[in-house]
Amino acid sequence: MKYLHLIWAALFRRKTRTILTLLSIIMAFLLFGMLDAVRISFAEAGQSANGAERLQTGARLSFIQTLPKSLTEKIAAVPGVKDVAFANWFGGAHQDPHKQVFTFAGSDNYLDVYPEVIVSAEDRKAFADDLNGILAGEMLIKKYGWKIGDTIPLQSQIFPNQEGSKNWSFKLVGVMSSKDGRAFQSGMIILHWKKFDETTPYNQGEVGWYVSRVTDVNQADRIARDIDALSANSDHETKTQTEQAATRNWIKQMADIGLIVTSIMGAVFFTLVLLTGNTMMQAVRERTNELAVLKTMGFSNHKVLGLVLGESVLLLLLGGAIGLALVSVIGAALPAMSGGMINNTHVGISSWVVGIALATGIGLLIGALPATRAMRINIVDALAGR
Repeated sequence: MKYLHLIWAALFRRKTRTILTLLSIIMAFLLFGMLDAVRISFAEAGQSANGAERLQTGARLSFIQTLPKSLTEKIAAVPGVKDVAFANWFGGAHQDPHKQVFTFAGSDNYLDVYPEVIVSAEDRKAFADDLNGILAGEMLIKKYGWKIGDTIPLQSQIFPNQEGSKNWSFKLVGVMSSKDGRAFQSGMIILHWKKFDETTPYNQGEVGWYVSRVTDVNQADRIARDIDALSANSDHETKTQTEQAATRNWIKQMADIGLIVTSIMGAVFFTLVLLTGNTMMQAVRERTNELAVLKTMGFSNHKVLGLVLGESVLLLLLGGAIGLALVSVIGAALPAMSGGMINNTHVGISSWVVGIALATGIGLLIGALPATRAMRINIVDALAGR
């Protein structure tokens, strides 16, 4: 801290270059914070007090294989199962194929297994009375400016209707929200499974997956085994797991989020090392005479080394801190942009620790070579311009 004023002055000796470099660092750590929020959101998928009570049953071989609806009563009869619902994947895009909306066709009691999802009694009745009605999450409604009673056109990714067209039309009759704002359903659409089953020729009484609530979470493993035993040695063998495990497996089949995030950040930070490393090398070359003067004033080689290293570390820490702080501000738009898939947009302690460690490590790495060069400056040659 004794020489902080010298480090600060040297850092902003060339203000334009330093500010541009600082902006690059801020953007790199902003991206790091946003991607880390994405990684954590997917890692925490299915983790909740209510989620611990739920088991998800799907086909053992592939998540796209369907199951017979007749399993409903059999699963409900398993000791320890409080309630069982089912759903099918519908997919869906609104107005534009790129505007994907998570849409499920759920059983009449689908919301009963999700007590954290809030739907008013009036909206639930309207949904029950209208086979063409849908419930939409409050995030989607705000995003698209929908109102109750609006006709919502959706294009299914897979399933055609009776006319052979993948363009479907529904009536918005209710809103889904959640107590803590983190429920996945607040960013999706639920339509009637009966409507789906009767309309598309691709589904003949088949179910995509089952969701069961258990009376005792400590008995979940036993209940899962009992459910899977119902279809053992059949053409529709099942795999029952906790909601968290099922969600993670589903995400992994879609993409390895951890690998994607790591690859992107590896490329970003590699580029950052080259950029800031070049900046520090150029800064030391320009200040050769200045560093030689410091040595004539009694600064030891190690002090000169410390000054240059301190400059590079301060530059990275300053940019890293600003970038991570901006994540919480800009990240507030992530839940709406992701349709509720990403709920964790704040930078937690672990992200700050990793970010600060990265900034310090990169600062030391890029400062090592120019600092060593500065330490080895020959006073006579430097002052003579050689």
